[in-house]
Amino acid sequence: MADKKQNNRRNNRMNNNGDEDFNPKFRKMRKKVCTLCSDKEFVLDYKNPDQLKKFINEKGKILPRRATGACAKHQRDITLAVKRCRHIAMLPYAEN
Repeated sequence: MADKKQNNRRNNRMNNNGDEDFNPKFRKMRKKVCTLCSDKEFVLDYKNPDQLKKFINEKGKILPRRATGACAKHQRDITLAVKRCRHIAMLPYAEN
């Protein structure tokens, strides 16, 4: 009886290809490519708020790396540019 339950569990975990530990709830997410690394002509500028709006949400918060797809180096540059743009009042600190 115990062997039958174990076999059923194993069959539930397998997909069509026979791979074990397949779980449809946890699909592998495709790794995002850093836009700043891939496009060498793209220069981040704190004086261009339209460019920086891609990296903030509707409330004015800076989006995390997992949402922007930026590498660690460029995420630090994005953060610095957004903060500088906020300081010269071209971007809001928060939107209500």
